Amino acid sequence: MELAVAGVPVGPAHLADYDRVCGFRLADRLPATYLHVLGFPLSLRLMTAPEFPIPLTGVVHVANRITVHRPVEAGETVDFRTYAENLRPHERGRQLDVVLVGSVDGTEVWRGVSTYLGKERTAGGGPRPDRGDRPTPPAASAHWRVTPRVGTDYARVSGDHNPIHTSRLGARLFGFPRPIAHGMWSKARCLAALESRLPEAYTVEVAFKLPVPLPSTVAFSASASGGSWDFALHDARQGRPHLVGTVR
Repeated sequence: MELAVAGVPVGPAHLADYDRVCGFRLADRLPATYLHVLGFPLSLRLMTAPEFPIPLTGVVHVANRITVHRPVEAGETVDFRTYAENLRPHERGRQLDVVLVGSVDGTEVWRGVSTYLGKERTAGGGPRPDRGDRPTPPAASAHWRVTPRVGTDYARVSGDHNPIHTSRLGARLFGFPRPIAHGMWSKARCLAALESRLPEAYTVEVAFKLPVPLPSTVAFSASASGGSWDFALHDARQGRPHLVGTVR
């Protein structure tokens, strides 16, 4: 199953609101993560369709990879198409990839791949995660206070109104004592911290680890190696990992 929509415009006020919520500079150039938001309504249609192979309730976003082929400007309109692929077993259920492709004038300019885990009571196959000792987190280059407003503000600009991010009661229904930040906000906030160092074309990939509870203080770290970046987000007090990523 594949869905498509043509000619999605960028609203300048919405882009500015997104930039403020995620920490980007106000500019006409779209952050890589903004196109994920711009195409999110189409992705949501796919994931709520009867043919989608895993139930949306309780699904967990475990990884995201974005490839920017060239910068996209606010004056351009974007055509999107989306589809699911690579359904596979996991020790906690099943995983699949939701692919979202953005094109301008018939040429692909952006591609996002979101990996989702649909939890099940019993499942076989798939790799087991490494349960070894947790490594010492790298030295932080910045600390950010993440307030409950991050959950409500990002829900507003992204269209992702899952109550696990905006409501204490909603979070408790899914086993969390308080709301948690959207994973894509965490990715965007990290990318904003590297904004001035990003090339014209690149791939940024993250694995989401433990959720960021709201409120909390997180520690951001980044290191450069041969034109690439490795970065991470950890709990500032106990060093628990929230996100690890690379820019290549």
